[in-house]
Parts: sequence; C-alpha cells; structure tokens
Amino acid sequence: MNQKPDPAAPVITIDGPSASGKGTISALVARALGWQMLDSGALYRLVAYAALKHSIPLNDVAGLERLARKLNARFETRLNGRETTIYLDDENVTTAIRSEKCGNAASTVAAIPQVRTALLDRQRAFQQLPGLVADGRDMGTVVFPGAALKIFLTASAQERAKRRYKQLMEKGANVNLADLFNEIAERDLRDSQRATAPLKPANDAVELDTTHMTIPAVVEYILKLYRERQ
Repeated sequence: MNQKPDPAAPVITIDGPSASGKGTISALVARALGWQMLDSGALYRLVAYAALKHSIPLNDVAGLERLARKLNARFETRLNGRETTIYLDDENVTTAIRSEKCGNAASTVAAIPQVRTALLDRQRAFQQLPGLVADGRDMGTVVFPGAALKIFLTASAQERAKRRYKQLMEKGANVNLADLFNEIAERDLRDSQRATAPLKPANDAVELDTTHMTIPAVVEYILKLYRERQ
C-alpha cells in the first residue's frame, strides 16, 4: 500500500493485550460500519515469519529492519469483506503467521524500535474513506493519536488463555492450557515493558474489560460509543 493517508477518514482504534479479542471485535465493527480494517499485528507476524523462514536471528536488529522495510506483503479481502488472505512474496501465509511460534517471535520483533519505525508509514496508509478500524497494541497511542474513538480491550490472563486454547483446539492444534497461560503472561510483560510504544491505554481511550462480556455485546457497545460521538 503506497497511497497517502486520508485525514478525512475517521479512525477507531482497538488496542489491547494478546488474545483479548481485538481481531474478532475489530473485524465485526469494521463490517458493521462498512469500513476497512488494519490488522497491525499481522505486519509484525509477517516480519517474524520472514525472519524465521530465512534464519535471521531475532536479535539481528539491522536484518529485521531490512525485512520490515522491504516486506513484499499484500492483503486481499474478498468482496464480502469477511475474509482476508495474506501473502508474503506471493506465498499464502494466512494460517502460517497465526502459529504460537510466530506470535511469540512477533512479540520480540515488535519490541525493536527500528522495526516499528519501518512499519509506521505502511500502517498509516490504511487510513482511507469511508473509515478505518485499526487493531493493535499502539494504534491509539502512536499510529493514530487523532482517532475519533480509542478502545482498550482487556480480559484476565486466565480468560484470554482459555479463549486462545479453544481457538487453537478448533483448528486441530495440539496445545496445553497451562503453557498458553504462561506464554500470554510473558508476552504481556514483554509488550508492556518495551522501551518503544509499550502496551498501554491512550490517555483518552475507553478501557473495556471483556472477561464476562459476549462478543456481540462488545461490538454493540463500541458502535454505540462511536455513534454518540458523531
């Protein structure tokens, strides 16, 4: 995506920790509004996937920065707007980048300031009419600080581990709930303590604990908040 962002396009940012439901909620909000969606985490997963594929160490800052700047990636959304296929160098990596191994590597990659800077303009270019729902960890604090509405989703680590466990089991993965809980807790710590763009709510974000909320209830609440601000 090489176009410039359109400042007239409204943006809703949905940030939060791993497995808080950001992706699902963002997609449903975007669909309800007829807007585009940015899955910023996919960009970091793509860098991580490329690093793992080409045996680039996750502490090779210069190598990872080069990958991020030259990332030959594209997102193809079907006409129904419900499914997005992700390609890296013409390889369909939609499923591959969602592995736990890739997710953990992406968390490490995302803590590198040079990588975040390299991906910043690419993310901002998604701001196009009629509007954008941006899902990530620093959408409201760094990438789109002027967003019309900023949401910070969270849930207990136990609940997020259960959600991820159910999601992976449905895909046929062999996973352990205790291991998932530990990985989520470690990722939370890493994301919140990184020097650049740490995981935290924007000062003007609406914080929403979804531990005991259904997905439709969360979506309706966010849509209601946005409508009230228009």
